[in-house]
Amino acid sequence: MLQAPGDSTRWFVVEKPGIIWVFANNPAVATTQVFLDIRDRVVQLGQCECGLLGIAFHPNFPTENRVYINYNDRQFRSITSEFRTVAGGLTLDPNSERVLLTVNKPSDNHNGGQLNFDSDGFLHLGIGDGGGGGDPGENAENPTRLLGKMLRIDVDSQPGGQPYGIPPDNPFVGNPRCNLDGTGNQNCPEIYALGLRNPWRWSFDRQTGEQWVADVGQGSWEEINILTRGGNYGWDHREGAHCFEPAAGCRTAGLIDPVAEYDRSMGFSITGGYVYRGTQTTSLVGRYIFADFGSGMIASLTAGTGGTYTITQHVRPGTTPSGAPGPLSISAFGESNDGDLHVLDYIRGHIYRLVFTAGGGGVSDNVPHLLSDTGCINTSAPGAPPLLSLIPYRPNAAFWSDGADKERWIGLPQGQRVSVQANGDWNLPNGTVLVKHFRIGARLIETRLFMRHPDGVWAGYTYQWNQAQTEATRVTGGTTVSVGGLNWTIPSEAQCMQCHTQGAGYSLGLETAQLNGEHFYPQTGRTANQMTTLNAVNILSAPNLPAYADPADINRSLTDRARSYLHTNCANCHRPQGGTPVAFDLRHSTALSQTGVCNVAPTVDDLGIASARIIAPGDSGRSVLLARMARRGALQMPPISSTVRDTPGEQLIRAWIDSLTVADCQ
Repeated sequence: MLQAPGDSTRWFVVEKPGIIWVFANNPAVATTQVFLDIRDRVVQLGQCECGLLGIAFHPNFPTENRVYINYNDRQFRSITSEFRTVAGGLTLDPNSERVLLTVNKPSDNHNGGQLNFDSDGFLHLGIGDGGGGGDPGENAENPTRLLGKMLRIDVDSQPGGQPYGIPPDNPFVGNPRCNLDGTGNQNCPEIYALGLRNPWRWSFDRQTGEQWVADVGQGSWEEINILTRGGNYGWDHREGAHCFEPAAGCRTAGLIDPVAEYDRSMGFSITGGYVYRGTQTTSLVGRYIFADFGSGMIASLTAGTGGTYTITQHVRPGTTPSGAPGPLSISAFGESNDGDLHVLDYIRGHIYRLVFTAGGGGVSDNVPHLLSDTGCINTSAPGAPPLLSLIPYRPNAAFWSDGADKERWIGLPQGQRVSVQANGDWNLPNGTVLVKHFRIGARLIETRLFMRHPDGVWAGYTYQWNQAQTEATRVTGGTTVSVGGLNWTIPSEAQCMQCHTQGAGYSLGLETAQLNGEHFYPQTGRTANQMTTLNAVNILSAPNLPAYADPADINRSLTDRARSYLHTNCANCHRPQGGTPVAFDLRHSTALSQTGVCNVAPTVDDLGIASARIIAPGDSGRSVLLARMARRGALQMPPISSTVRDTPGEQLIRAWIDSLTVADCQ
């Protein structure tokens, strides 16, 4: 999202399918116009990271009626092209395309794609390492390849019939260009800096000219770099300021560490922003503002001594900024010509203008620090079941939690009921609290609260129990606890929202097919159907809907058990609007042929499996889904809060995959 040079009356917004929209700079605007439509040449792959990704106006626009676009074509190649305006600058002519750069890519992710001009008038392009886990092609550190780099070219010169010139101070100026497929026999002269994984949004400080780059991490660290000409930022030797490849010797020589980094307690997919130079009166002027796509965090950097920076959170991970309907999935920032900032909420398709409060400091909340102060537990017997007003429940297919025993309760505001949607999902009223105990043996490890606040916003809170089992203390940033040789992960509050996605309705497990089964109620000593019980106490009406299978119930079909397992353990993210970059849907209700996984080649990482498929019917050994279930560490599934493999779950999914035929996928 950006404005054209010298024109603050309009905004331009890029959509991945291949359209650039233009609309008036007016909060009340209700109409948009098409500035460019190239859907006929942009890859169309649903939830992938690919598509139309970047736009930059020539610095002398509109005198120079040239606009530069980056997109992925139908072969996933990264294409950087020049287009020219028509109709007095109202639209771009799709037939005017002049391709400048073509970079072949092995996967559909890690595209980068942001374009911008520096103060010298040279065009920069940030491009990812080509995709897959751990840079399998070793592209980012290879100067004969354009992948994993910041590129810099001169679009105002075409020497010798070349599509662009090379700035005279580029590190490898004088070598043959690498514009035909992104590779060369010598170091590519387009390279300005290297060692990047997926530079997802970067910008120039309009006052100093510094180039700030947010680089998305693999599985542990998100990083922010200030780029310099010829700099090597370490990927894939290092992730953030940490060794990524111990077996390769943990190289550090010649590598530049980020100026700031954060771990998974704060988020898992950084979105770069801008150094704020806007018109609002705030102490944030001159500070770099950024966000996290996964957690919704909005934060800034404060400069210290010796080139160090500290992170200040302005919207905490997993929480909701004032004026928004819930945590935001921020895919990009937009900077107006006067320096004010907007954010784009990818999942909802909304645009918000950032308004800073006086001072611009950090954030706080009024959620109790001690579990005993929440009113959710019996303070006279903290380890016992919570208050009698809370209703216990148990899903038919439970989420794998490293073998821990779990107890669950739901608390509704007085006089409130649950409404059940046609698909069986539940809409819980504002003020609802979900409580879950986790035990290893008899010991309580943690309690999680998932709350729908009075404004309708969901948020998760984790509490760690003390050794005496008398109290639990809130853990905002996550931690790891050793319990009988098990490294138990207490997730951060940001990680709560990584699984409790908008697409899944935030509350997991509370849906009719999950609770349409029997449960033992210790208060009465009776076993009864949960839906019937909830109906009897006037919580909801019980529609006639199917029940998910307990994956361990051998009396249910293999397919039903496997699909129930995948629905519970995977479909919270792997569904429409689940927040993942891959386009498949593992909900129980989705026909196998429509899931996007059966007999489909992986587009992100094949883990080195020959002829890999996400699910290879009849051949579990070629199935990436099962292989990722069986991993712990990089590329494991689920990606967080598990250090122990679910062996029974793996056995179930293996048997199911081996029972499938190609016809089942059609």
